[in-house]
Amino acid sequence: MTQLSAIVITHNEAANIVECLDALAFCDERIVVDSGSSDGTADIARQMGARVAVHAWTGFGPQKNYALSLATGTWVLSVDADERVTPELAAAIKVALTNTAADGYEIARRSSFCGREMRHSGWSPDYVLRLFRRDKARFDNALVHERVICAGRVQRLDPPLLHRPVSKLEDALSRMDRYSTASAATLAASGRRVSFVAGISHGVYAFLRSYVLRAGFLDGAEGFLLAVANAEGSYYRYMKAWLATRGRK
Repeated sequence: MTQLSAIVITHNEAANIVECLDALAFCDERIVVDSGSSDGTADIARQMGARVAVHAWTGFGPQKNYALSLATGTWVLSVDADERVTPELAAAIKVALTNTAADGYEIARRSSFCGREMRHSGWSPDYVLRLFRRDKARFDNALVHERVICAGRVQRLDPPLLHRPVSKLEDALSRMDRYSTASAATLAASGRRVSFVAGISHGVYAFLRSYVLRAGFLDGAEGFLLAVANAEGSYYRYMKAWLATRGRK
């Protein structure tokens, strides 16, 4: 019987998938759901021994639910291609699987931005629910910033899950564009009226929240760059939604 399934969704993650799957070698099965990569991600994952399925992109939440539907383990560990399970976390997960008092676990995630681990800026502390009993949880259907909904008892694991979403500034710009587009589509579909001024006000607030309220200034130059990226993401989210809905009555 399969005890632990790891699920990963990918799109053009050739630079990440080897290290990601290597760190998941302790799992009983590794499932990769690829949304049509052009850089050989799916082939690399197969060569690594992962079970690979190709599935058209449907948004983060639906895509991860599809990956979850392929899992056969009693427990499921969901990670992104730019995340790494440390040996300490792997050991803690093995122990957690024997705990009958929990149905899910939040894991302490440590994220880096342009090579610097962020200790403030709203990125730390950051606990994410990634380990759960397969029959007790699912992802919501959010197109971006999805989350796990667990119908049971949730505890925490302290060994870190390393997150490297942005290695260079170009990554931040690309990520901001993709995420703001998906968020704008969700906002526009909600029927909520969006004004031109909303983009400006939300952008300014996003910067102040990251850099001042969440002490991003303590993260040095990278803290400032992250605050600007957050401001741009919020600004473009609302501006894209405004452009999409401005003719709506």
